[in-house]
Amino acid sequence: MLGLKLATDPRWVTIVESNIEEILTDHAWCEQKAASNAISLVTYNSELEDLVTEMLVIAREELEHLQMVHDIIKKRGLTLGRERKDHYVNELFKFMKKDGSRKDALCDRLLFSAMIEARSCERFKVLSENIKDQELAKFYRDLMISEAGHYTTFLGFAKKYADNIDVDKRWKEWIEYETSIITNYGKNETVHG
Repeated sequence: MLGLKLATDPRWVTIVESNIEEILTDHAWCEQKAASNAISLVTYNSELEDLVTEMLVIAREELEHLQMVHDIIKKRGLTLGRERKDHYVNELFKFMKKDGSRKDALCDRLLFSAMIEARSCERFKVLSENIKDQELAKFYRDLMISEAGHYTTFLGFAKKYADNIDVDKRWKEWIEYETSIITNYGKNETVHG
C-alpha cells in the first residue's frame, strides 16, 4: 500500500460507478494539476539538472494521461466539466512546512507530491480491481503502475536533496497526517473524494 495506513473501502467504486462522467472529469483535472506541479518544481529548481530532467518526463506523462482521460470522455459522448477543487490535496498542502531553507522546502514539496501519487496509485488499484467497466479497469491498472513510478521518483529526490531533514522520519509524519485526513474522503465520485 505504498506505506499508506488506511486503504480505500472498495464500496467507494459503487459511488464512482454512479457518475462516470464526474470521476473522469475530476481525474482529467488531477492529471493537469500533476503536470503543473512537475513544471513548478522545474521552475523553482532549475539549477538541479537531474530533477529538471525527470520532472519534464513526469510532466509529459501527466499530460499524456490527461489526453487519455479526455479521449475516453469524448469516446463516451461525455463532456469534460469545469475544473474542481481538490479538497484532499488542499488539506495536504496545509501540512507542508513553509519555513527553513530552499532545500527544506523542496524536500517537503517532493514529499507532498509523493503522497498525492501514493494515494492516487492506491485509488487506481481499487478502481482497477472493482469497477465493472473492463475498459476502465484496464485503464486504471495501467495508470496505477505509472503513479507508483512517480511516487518513488519524488521520494528518491526528497532523499537526495534533503539537507538537514530526516526524510524517513518526515515521511512517517506525512503518512500520519494523511491517515488523519483521508477518513473524511471516499464518499464522492472523485479521485481523492
